[in-house]
Amino acid sequence: MTRAPLRDFLVGCFLLLGIAAMAYLSMRVGGLAGGPPGGFTVFATFDEIGGLKPRAPVVVSGVKVGQVKTIGLDKTYRARVEFDLMPTVALPVDTTASIVTSGVLGDRYVQLQLGGDPETLKNGEDLTFTESAVILERLIGKFVHNVGVDKGAKGEEKD
Repeated sequence: MTRAPLRDFLVGCFLLLGIAAMAYLSMRVGGLAGGPPGGFTVFATFDEIGGLKPRAPVVVSGVKVGQVKTIGLDKTYRARVEFDLMPTVALPVDTTASIVTSGVLGDRYVQLQLGGDPETLKNGEDLTFTESAVILERLIGKFVHNVGVDKGAKGEEKD
């Protein structure tokens, strides 16, 4: 019994096509594939980024309009974040960038609140209004540290 060479060739092509499709899908899901967003770059400087990572989403009104491209330090040792946005996004110059958390303990992402200025940001400009990330561990530490501060030695409140 001999196998038909055409059938073996077709099975091999089908298998390669399946592997290529799986590779493409895994790159798209992982955010490694090219394509949108792209083309429009803005920067923002934060005091604390709290675990924000490259490729984190940038959203306006809950809609993803871009992603974090790079994170570094500026001359004053503040975090400088580069955003890669869709070219169709027109941000007013008084737009605010906030680092927020999805859910209570979720990943960090950047939320943009649009301002009302008719002038828009140009490619490569900086967002001047930013809100740094809220660090949950610091809030808990401050709360624990401040519990009992207003109490006297016997547990009574001071006047």
